[in-house]
Amino acid sequence: MAHQVQTMAYVGQTPWHSLGNALPPKQSIDVWAKEAGMDWQICSSPVRYMTEQAGSLGSIMSFDDQKVLYRSDTKAPLSVVSDRYQVVQPREVLEFYRDLTEISGFELETAGVLKAGKKFWALAKTGKESTLKGKDKVNGYILLATSCDGTLATTATLTSIRVVCNNTLTVALNGAASAVKVPHSTSFDGQAVKKQLGIAVSHWDGFMYRMKTLSERKVKSHESLNYFLNVLCHTDQQPSSNKSGLVNERALKRVQELYDGAGKGATLDSAAGTAWGLLNAVTEYVDHERRARSTDYRLDSAWFGQGAALKARALDHAMQLVA
Repeated sequence: MAHQVQTMAYVGQTPWHSLGNALPPKQSIDVWAKEAGMDWQICSSPVRYMTEQAGSLGSIMSFDDQKVLYRSDTKAPLSVVSDRYQVVQPREVLEFYRDLTEISGFELETAGVLKAGKKFWALAKTGKESTLKGKDKVNGYILLATSCDGTLATTATLTSIRVVCNNTLTVALNGAASAVKVPHSTSFDGQAVKKQLGIAVSHWDGFMYRMKTLSERKVKSHESLNYFLNVLCHTDQQPSSNKSGLVNERALKRVQELYDGAGKGATLDSAAGTAWGLLNAVTEYVDHERRARSTDYRLDSAWFGQGAALKARALDHAMQLVA
């Protein structure tokens, strides 16, 4: 199966099963645009259709309320949207980080294109980091992502990555994700988004304090089972078949194994037998092992879809253990 990641560039350790172009640190935005496959523009054209008549091709007509978005380089279609749809260009996503990388010490770490250009993103390290007991290091990032098919608002999200296993988790404060979302019905103003997100960045210490409390909360065996049942089986959708039950059973078995020592970093003092370990068993499962059509579909889900929702639920239930 073809990869959903159309193009990607990265600095440092190869992510997501060796996909992407490796770059040296501190490259320019121009280099990132080229190597990440984001050096093209989204163009638009009115929707047109041909009326068919007996014995002739008919007339070419326009549908004024809709427009086709397509790539400037390949001319490949991306989506059909309302004529009020505000496009965010791939280059704009990278330009969002220009002053952050040149002035504020941020470092672009990965950027790329999903679904042949329908989604694209860039991820930068903020310089914020914390270490839990047992040398369990967690770094802070900002993820900016958008779509041109209506599936994702332009979203800037604070993200934490646990170094030992590359598990990702959206930074949450008081039960709400630290994210700024700009719908495509309005224009994207990167400076305004950074101003809003700057307030959230200052809460990194608060977030890591909460993670520290998880690492200090010892968990009994019945608590771990109840936790995984609540996270994996109590979803918004009722199981519709035995197949769904089997999937949950497999997932339950695997996250328990990850928690019991099979997971990366599971034996560290911060994770062994703790609520932090419970949370990371779920995030590792979602980011690296959950069934998907490909590793690239798993990435899309872990950041933007059902996987992201599952990790958010895992964090909520973990925090209930220390409430």
